[in-house]
Amino acid sequence: MALNKEQVIGLPTGAATVHVERGPVSKFAQSVTDGNPIYHDLAAARDAGFDSIPAPPTFTFSAASHWGVFPEDQPPDPTEGRGSPMRKIMGDLMKEGGLILHGEQEFVYHKPVQVGDTLHQEGKVVDLYSKQAKGKTMTFLVTETVFKNDAGDPVVTARFNLIHRK
Repeated sequence: MALNKEQVIGLPTGAATVHVERGPVSKFAQSVTDGNPIYHDLAAARDAGFDSIPAPPTFTFSAASHWGVFPEDQPPDPTEGRGSPMRKIMGDLMKEGGLILHGEQEFVYHKPVQVGDTLHQEGKVVDLYSKQAKGKTMTFLVTETVFKNDAGDPVVTARFNLIHRK
């Protein structure tokens, strides 16, 4: 399948408003086996210099899919009902067979994510490219999601790389 990079770069992958809540933050820390008391105990979090209980690293990756997203608070769908282009691009590639792999993932923290925060996320496709490796074609789809606070300041920037190997 011929990929047209110019047609996908900049396409929105979605948007959401996420309320960071104590229960999900504590459960997430437990699920990644992080027993640090700052994720469960407000006094421990404050002793560590936080205003509230902080969210563990990578929390934002699953937050908008699972926790703190209430229908009445959601922004308009930037994909206009088409859904994330990731599904279409990878689906078209999978018609030719192969595997889909979770590639590199990166988080840049501009400010701590803490219980009580409201985050506004917007994502987009930032790159699409192919490489040859050991006789296989690997296609890389890179997305970037920016989480901002109510003041519009960036809190977390997350980059995600999905790979199709044929």
